[in-house]
Amino acid sequence: MSEAFRKFAQVVSRVTGSAGVFLVALAVVVVWAITGPLFGFSDTWQLVINTGTTIVTFLMVFLIQNTQNRDSQALHAKLDDLLIAVQGADNDLVDAEDLSDEELKRVKEHLHEVANKSPSSSQAEANKTTTLPIVKGTETNRSGG
Repeated sequence: MSEAFRKFAQVVSRVTGSAGVFLVALAVVVVWAITGPLFGFSDTWQLVINTGTTIVTFLMVFLIQNTQNRDSQALHAKLDDLLIAVQGADNDLVDAEDLSDEELKRVKEHLHEVANKSPSSSQAEANKTTTLPIVKGTETNRSGG
């Protein structure tokens, strides 16, 4: 069932994000607005568009969230692979998405400090300093010293 939903969510997300579907939705709203005078702008006439848009919005939230979750996981996997493959990169950052907001803030501040140093010393510092211990408040070197 999960695989079927994944495929369904991807297809629906791709299709509903297209210009054609936007034009269809726009046409529905225009037709609804034009029919207002025919129905005397009644409560039922208003209820039709309100109910329709509420149902579509409710269902789309779950489909879009599923697609965004998958995209985010795929992006993390790709970035993790790059972190692992690049010599001198901080492999501890592979799990950065699991850090608290405060821990992420400290990591970001540390990385900004490293980046703001001169280019040659910045690379040297990046190669020997582990970022994740910054989170815990202690800095360590990869070389153990």
